[in-house]
Amino acid sequence: MIAALPMYDRPELRAETDALWACIRDAMRARAIPAPDALTRDRDPWEIWQSPDLLLAQTCGLPFRARLHPHVTLVATPDYALPHCPPGQYNSVIIARGPDLPKTPRIAVNDPLSQSGWAALHGWASARALPLGPVTITGSHAASARAVGAGQADLAAIDAETWRQLLRFDAADPALEIARTNPTPGLPLITAGGRDPAPIHAALSEALTALPPATREALDLMGFISIDKINYLAIDTPPNP
Repeated sequence: MIAALPMYDRPELRAETDALWACIRDAMRARAIPAPDALTRDRDPWEIWQSPDLLLAQTCGLPFRARLHPHVTLVATPDYALPHCPPGQYNSVIIARGPDLPKTPRIAVNDPLSQSGWAALHGWASARALPLGPVTITGSHAASARAVGAGQADLAAIDAETWRQLLRFDAADPALEIARTNPTPGLPLITAGGRDPAPIHAALSEALTALPPATREALDLMGFISIDKINYLAIDTPPNP
């Protein structure tokens, strides 16, 4: 079986993420669910997400609705208690070097299949009739933030939980934040298609209770929320940048 929590798995939080998995693993095994000893960190996320051996993994809302949802089972959505977001939802921080943007700003995008880095940015710009200029695919939110900070791009959207981590660990400049997008369902936890999600969700809730408060606080993890699949699929999918 495979388990992975790649979306916020920073080196500074590796011990806390492993502690979370240990609690989840033990709660699953108590329910006779065979769970791996450790998280998988050495395989491509798409390979993990699409594996028939997938027990639990976190993905992004855009890959889920664009490709994964017919083949996987939605389990739960972590709640990171983000400002001005309902439980289980998140948004993106719009960053720029100042409020006065060029007419067609150069944009930095972590990945074309990122809800927070591309879909949210596209929706924010469309609502303001702001045409987007040349695109640089950076490969990560941190790289997008660096590109804007260095003047290599004019505009980017950063997952709000990732932005919180960049401020905490990478000394990101809080003055780069110029806006936040509307909330959408957060990064879902999935299991392989055909697998019953109910005992897995129950194990998640039990694991969170067993996790030391300091570990929960370090991970910003407040709970696991049930969000219907239809709420993910209802979000507009923008064209490929």
